[in-house]
Amino acid sequence: MSLSPLHEGESLFRLLIENVSDIVTVVDAEGILHYESPSVERLLGYKPEELTGKNVFEYIHPDDAQHVLAVFTQGEAHSRTASRSKVLAPIEFRFKHRNGTWRFLEAVSNNLLHDPNVKGIVVNCRDITERKLNEEMIRYMAYYDTLTHLPNRPLFNDRLTLALAQAHRNQQMLAVMLLDLDQFKTINDTLGHDVGDHLLKGVAERLVNCLREGDTVARLGGDEFMLLLPGITQVEDVHRIAQKILNALKLAFHFDGHELHITASIGISLYPSDSKDAETLIKKADTALHRAKAQGRNNYQFNTQTMNAKALERLMLESSLRRALERGELIVYYQPQIDVRTGKVIGMEALARFQSPQLGEISPTKFIPLAEEIGLIVPLDEGILRAACAQNKAWQNAGFPPLRMAVNMSTRHFRDKGFVDTVMRILEETGLHPNDLELELTESIVMENTETTISMLRQLKQAGIHLSIDDFGTGYSSLSYLKRFPLDALKIDQSFVRDISTDPDAAAITTAIIAMAHGLKLKVIAEGVETREQLIFLRRHYCDGMQGYLFGKPMPADVFTQLFQKKPHLIHRGR
Repeated sequence: MSLSPLHEGESLFRLLIENVSDIVTVVDAEGILHYESPSVERLLGYKPEELTGKNVFEYIHPDDAQHVLAVFTQGEAHSRTASRSKVLAPIEFRFKHRNGTWRFLEAVSNNLLHDPNVKGIVVNCRDITERKLNEEMIRYMAYYDTLTHLPNRPLFNDRLTLALAQAHRNQQMLAVMLLDLDQFKTINDTLGHDVGDHLLKGVAERLVNCLREGDTVARLGGDEFMLLLPGITQVEDVHRIAQKILNALKLAFHFDGHELHITASIGISLYPSDSKDAETLIKKADTALHRAKAQGRNNYQFNTQTMNAKALERLMLESSLRRALERGELIVYYQPQIDVRTGKVIGMEALARFQSPQLGEISPTKFIPLAEEIGLIVPLDEGILRAACAQNKAWQNAGFPPLRMAVNMSTRHFRDKGFVDTVMRILEETGLHPNDLELELTESIVMENTETTISMLRQLKQAGIHLSIDDFGTGYSSLSYLKRFPLDALKIDQSFVRDISTDPDAAAITTAIIAMAHGLKLKVIAEGVETREQLIFLRRHYCDGMQGYLFGKPMPADVFTQLFQKKPHLIHRGR
């Protein structure tokens, strides 16, 4: 019995559908799958019956679901108002494979919800995963170096252009560094390109580790790298990063049985001092790079000679500071602290001084920040603390009355887990009683990791050590936290004291600090007292202690000894 033309057409249609390479799907208005062609198993791993009755959105990537839903909703809305089918716009989305991976599909849909024989949207899906991956690879290769996976020159230029616009808007500096590996060609020619490629990848990794978040390092080709450092607040930051890179590259590279040593030359240009446009900044960094090579390689050079002189001075200072710490050559000076009521010397503050054989006397404002940058602040702190405690004990052994020695502590040292143990060990080694030591902390120190800070302060306080906040009024102390700290004193910053006799605001702030401290049962010491007018003001408002040039500049231990022997009273009550 022969089939009718209608049945023959249906059989032919089913034969085509079941053998087509693409996936044919029928989904209803609620997103329920009613039919999947057999090709779904070959392309997505599911047997058709595994998907039938499931909601299609359970398998669509969450990031693509909103877009697919919008197209789907458009098709469903059309079915309520139209009597003819409508081919919906092609879309791309990710669909979960049975093995858990995501495949990219391109779908063309025909809305047949109104057709009583179909009552669904017929979707024809094609797997385009390989095409998408190839497109992604082409995009990646356009902006990234395939060996090191660093940005390439076009991407670097884009980022530099954007960074220049931001620097102009925020009135900030930025730096461009051009780096070239010294003698890389010799390694490449001698040991082969595979070893050379390994070395380049190792260099790239170390460069990335030297930079801050937001910085960019790019490979331009061969052994040339370019670095972008936005958001520079001071040139010293650029010095520090350049030296960090040179130090990192000096360490040996080990792979394939080889131990390789490499150095680099770096040229640096700065926005806006060297130029305000990207092309000129890169050219000037290149000029500086050639100068670095001419200087013997393994160094960095700025575009301007002034910056290079500063770089040389910084290197000399760092070298001198390291040597001074190793040899114990830092000097401790002492500045007397005076009781306002009696005029007697009641203590002193220990202050670090550095006399470099090459550079002369170096200001603490220079060498202390440098010590923090290069990781020497903890041994510097410990050296000053030990010397100050030993000197105070020596004075007591010589017959001086007990005086309290105040020593500044850095944020980095205070954060050290062994800080309390270090202080107690130094007291034991020098024989100084804890009651004769005062540790001066900054507001920023006590406000960080509050609970940990309180615990450490309590340990020190229980041992008998006095605690004070230095430069009070310049930080951001919260009074609610301040009353929780086991403190003994606040030191009013000299920026307020300097103007108390001429500036009503400074006078009001100083008066308020004294009143607040006394309300918290804390002593108050004023720093930077230089005039009789300041002394009279502070005495009138019941400040407890003072220090400053009016009573004595910071001085060596022998000079302080002579001063105390001759003038135990540096001011007289009523004067």
